[in-house]
Amino acid sequence: MSADLPFFRYHPDPLATGSIRAGAETCACCKRARGWIYTASFYTAQDVDARFCPWCIADGSAAERFAGDFADSYGLDGVSEEVVHEVTRRTPGFRAWQDPRWLVHCQDAAAFVGEVGYADLVEHPGALERLRADMRIDGRHDEGRLERFLSGLGQDATAMLFRCTVCGAHLAYADAS
Repeated sequence: MSADLPFFRYHPDPLATGSIRAGAETCACCKRARGWIYTASFYTAQDVDARFCPWCIADGSAAERFAGDFADSYGLDGVSEEVVHEVTRRTPGFRAWQDPRWLVHCQDAAAFVGEVGYADLVEHPGALERLRADMRIDGRHDEGRLERFLSGLGQDATAMLFRCTVCGAHLAYADAS
């Protein structure tokens, strides 16, 4: 990540994930063109072009000024209100086919690593096994169908990969159109 961008604990490389990109657009909050612009979702009842610079995201001014969130609090069970606030109002969100959700591990929000396919997920066996277990609980897949679905990640579906900020464990959830 570029050294001049703010650091986001729960989304450490928003350039790699595509949530922030180089751009000449003007930030809807500070009205400045700073060379970087946010590209993912912003949830608000107001009519606003959700083009924000990373600095207005990091300091919370964009979320405060437009009474909105960059991520839903869904999935952030068991973490402090401060962590919920940092993830939803001071961290870049990410694009997903379904409603994005943030994962939790060790009583803290996990850091979003990015969208991955099966080949990338195999490099993180703990995340793959947790995803298998979650999908078994879901009950929609028998073992054969589950393995076909997982091996097809990266085509019709993808996995959202996270890393625990406390212990470093990787976890994931499946996202499909």
